[in-house]
Amino acid sequence: MAVSVVAAEPCPTKEAIAEGMLDLLRPAIHQVDIHVHSVRESQVELRVHIDNLATELCRINEHQKVAIDLDPYVKKLLNARRRVVLVNNILQNAQERLRRLNHNVAKETARRKTMLEASGVFPSHSPSKP
Repeated sequence: MAVSVVAAEPCPTKEAIAEGMLDLLRPAIHQVDIHVHSVRESQVELRVHIDNLATELCRINEHQKVAIDLDPYVKKLLNARRRVVLVNNILQNAQERLRRLNHNVAKETARRKTMLEASGVFPSHSPSKP
């Protein structure tokens, strides 16, 4: 008994839907990437301000004639700085994952477009362009 294997041809409807979904996701990924980058810049700025404030508090504490203990406040600032750094690392990892996802979406879109053009479903150029 002979078994014939027929290669599955890509379904033009499924391919068009997949490409449409990829086209919908790409702007959202780009927008999230822009916002993550903006938040990371704010986190770095906040970290610098926290460092400056902690330094200033230490300087005031050293020159203070009245014994006011500012060490707990400095410790709170340093703890806040540590959390800012942690959040920044998380954002950096998320941004890297978004960058890879965006790259994979672009690669998959190009692959599918090439496959569709090769199958003759879609012309290799837009009808509005000569």
